[in-house]
Amino acid sequence: MTDTNLEQQTFPQGNQWLKPYYFSRAAFSVVWVAAAFTVGKSVPAVSAALLLLYPAWDAVANLMDAKRNGGLKRNPTQALNVAVSAMTTVAVAVALGMSMNAVLVVFGIWAALAGLFQLATAVRRWRNYGAQWVMILSGGQSALAGVIFIKQANGSNAPSITAIAPYAAFGAFYFLVSAIWLTISDARRRKAAFIRD
Repeated sequence: MTDTNLEQQTFPQGNQWLKPYYFSRAAFSVVWVAAAFTVGKSVPAVSAALLLLYPAWDAVANLMDAKRNGGLKRNPTQALNVAVSAMTTVAVAVALGMSMNAVLVVFGIWAALAGLFQLATAVRRWRNYGAQWVMILSGGQSALAGVIFIKQANGSNAPSITAIAPYAAFGAFYFLVSAIWLTISDARRRKAAFIRD
């Protein structure tokens, strides 16, 4: 029995987890972006809390997803994503005591690494789950955004949380598209099965 067949038999309802997972990740990012563009950009304490919360949530979300799909050992790219996101949360806390330029560098490195891990996870899931092309695009764009963050951090202007908010907004978009795509795909499969019966 191949690993692919084993995974299909072990997680036949994988999409039933991914749909609410993607919807929840999209909802979190929408709320985070709204907070960043409103109170976050004018209240430093709230901005700091949001900057710490974002990678921390990513670590928790990837951990939950990995556990629902066989555990961290079975999902090495997500295990790495959990570790990197957790370390990023600590690094952001340190960088906040230095400057926003330092924070943006940390976010840049994290976005690049997390994007590559997300892309690798989506490629690995390609045969067993739907909507992974969206996650591949998201991972690739995240890696590119990381490079842009690092370049911006070396500029003369001091960045703010609003420099990171568009990145989170694109994340929300990709997760929402993935969730909707899975919902439509499942509905089509149910309809096809009903017609055959």
